[in-house]
Amino acid sequence: MAGFRELLERSFSRTNLLHAARTTLAAVASLLAARACRLPEAYWASITTLVVTQSTLGASLKVSTERLAGTVLGALAGALLSVSGIPALPAYAAGVLILGIVCGCPGLSHAAYRFAGITLAIVLLIARAGSAWLTAAHRFVEVSIGIAVGLAFAAVWPERENAGN
Repeated sequence: MAGFRELLERSFSRTNLLHAARTTLAAVASLLAARACRLPEAYWASITTLVVTQSTLGASLKVSTERLAGTVLGALAGALLSVSGIPALPAYAAGVLILGIVCGCPGLSHAAYRFAGITLAIVLLIARAGSAWLTAAHRFVEVSIGIAVGLAFAAVWPERENAGN
């Protein structure tokens, strides 16, 4: 019974409740901002905000940089490969391999590679009526909005450095 009580106390701690409130407001704000821009898949802004919103601004900046770098690389690779004439599966395999090599360069990380691969898959593998370049541009803007809102909330409503996870 003591374990359950500790779990409840931790779940409803002031720090945890404030983190949940800040994250919720940031996720909703980014979704509304992307919808205001009439982006076709505005939910990616909110998803990005959830990915980049960390306990501290420093932690948020690190993951935001990785997310943005990966998104740019994946969007470019997806758009280029989609117009290359290479069938989707070999193009996707080549893109994932090339992105892995590029993201092995100094300054990039495995996290940037993961985000690049996700964006590549979205741009290259999901059938759409519009051009891949437009899809890539939308993805970049959606992710950029999510990052900007997440960082703004981390800066304006910071958590203590030792708070949370």
